[in-house]
Amino acid sequence: MQNSRIGVGIVGAGSIGIRGSLAHLSLRDVQDRVRLSAVCDPVPGRAQAAAERFGVAAHYLSLEELLADPAVDAIVIASPIGLHYDQGLKCIEAGKHVHFNKTMTTASADALDLIARADAKGVRLVCSPGQMTQPQNREIRKRLMEGAIGQVTWATTGAGFGDYHENESVRMGNDVLSNADPSWYWKKPGGGPLYDMTVYGLHSLTGILGPAKRVTAFSGIAVPVRTFRGKEVEVDADDNSVALVDFGNCLYAFVYGTTDGMINSEWGQPDFYGTKGKVIGTKLNGEPLSFPGFDDGLDIFQRGRHITGAHVNLDESHVFEDTMQLVDWVIDGTPAYGTPEHACHVVEIIEAIYEAAKTGRTQDLKTSFIPLEVE
Repeated sequence: MQNSRIGVGIVGAGSIGIRGSLAHLSLRDVQDRVRLSAVCDPVPGRAQAAAERFGVAAHYLSLEELLADPAVDAIVIASPIGLHYDQGLKCIEAGKHVHFNKTMTTASADALDLIARADAKGVRLVCSPGQMTQPQNREIRKRLMEGAIGQVTWATTGAGFGDYHENESVRMGNDVLSNADPSWYWKKPGGGPLYDMTVYGLHSLTGILGPAKRVTAFSGIAVPVRTFRGKEVEVDADDNSVALVDFGNCLYAFVYGTTDGMINSEWGQPDFYGTKGKVIGTKLNGEPLSFPGFDDGLDIFQRGRHITGAHVNLDESHVFEDTMQLVDWVIDGTPAYGTPEHACHVVEIIEAIYEAAKTGRTQDLKTSFIPLEVE
């Protein structure tokens, strides 16, 4: 791209759109690379309020209006997961580069379709969560490949819903930018802790170990009714899932997306066990990993080459990092860590968990991706 600054359109002014995109992309230090060209949201008044707060040039109620804006070069899709495929398709057909917030889609066939269409159109796709942007995951992959814990035999990753979404800062207020309803997190398509929470650990797990081969699982609804601000919401997306993932060569992983709780010591970080040791979170055989750029006292969402200055202490800075990976790819040709092929493979693992639980049969995985090369 000849211009060194691209116009970004934000689809959705809810929790992620505000905290992960608008709050970051409106800061002065990125204005040489990015301009906030437009924001859209179907809730009346929300896009306008977001535009006024964050200095966005234009605001719309619909994606179609946003895509017709010639100032928009790239899109950040920050809408509910169940909308990602249809919205991504429209963005690609309009010739826009796209950053998908997690999870890319709800079906791997949809992800493959978007990848093929983007390739035909010559547009770039970057998908969150780009866990391999984080230096600890690249270092763990390197150490495991070097045999630091011998033969890796099993691993575990996952997360529980808890009441995180009910208590986010953008949900408990009384104005249009602070009363976003989280009910979709408990509904099909796209709801449930696997798509919303476990996706982080799955991107780390597969980014470190490489593509998986088979999945078997149990899954169901443990909490049939949720309550948000006094309103009862019927849950129809599975909220309690456990699975075994086969990576081949007798290497297995226990993966979970549950109503509550976490057995891993660090959020989003898998634990790995081998014949000569273990990696628990970011500790190798009990000692913290240490290498340039890692021993920084930051948590996993604060690490990335663009996360500096004020970005460090803002929420959802990993979303900003993934967006800037797309910006760099478009402007400079620097490939992003969060590849759509990797995201598609994680989507298929989640699909396979649900299908294995439904049918009682182990599911063979068909998708793959090229793991990161480490020095």
